[in-house]
Amino acid sequence: MADITFKNNPVTLLGNEVKSGDTAPDFTVLANDLSEVSLNDPKGKVRLISVVPSLDTGVCDAQTRKFNEEAGSIDNVEVLTISADLPFAQRRWCGANGLENVKTFSDHRDMSFGEAYGVHMKELRLLARAVFVIDSNDKVTYAEYVSEGTNHPDYDAAIEAVKNAK
Repeated sequence: MADITFKNNPVTLLGNEVKSGDTAPDFTVLANDLSEVSLNDPKGKVRLISVVPSLDTGVCDAQTRKFNEEAGSIDNVEVLTISADLPFAQRRWCGANGLENVKTFSDHRDMSFGEAYGVHMKELRLLARAVFVIDSNDKVTYAEYVSEGTNHPDYDAAIEAVKNAK
């Protein structure tokens, strides 16, 4: 696993690192209405999974907006933002920011996504910042684990991976 820090402090990531070429692991997260969502719910589409520690921070807010603006306008692409925030807090954030089309999902209940994708920060019970692109055949075509949790991901590389995925 990559060495990851959060506010310059090393963190332990639980789970398995996912790499380009891997079959995307399944997971279960909660939508804002508390319904369960898995990898297969947007089946047949390219999925950009934007992983953030908490929507209530500047970098996470910017990341969520950027990917939804850029990738959300590409045909056959589903943008999923996943954090360990409670579903109620995610819904409140979307409403307060006037973002009705942003799809946020909570991994708070059992950290299923965090452990399946190796982004569960043990010390903080938050998800490490990461980006995954999964093609319509459930293959990972792009994986970025951001080395410092307060830094931005490589937006351009992720958007290019979305454009190249089928």
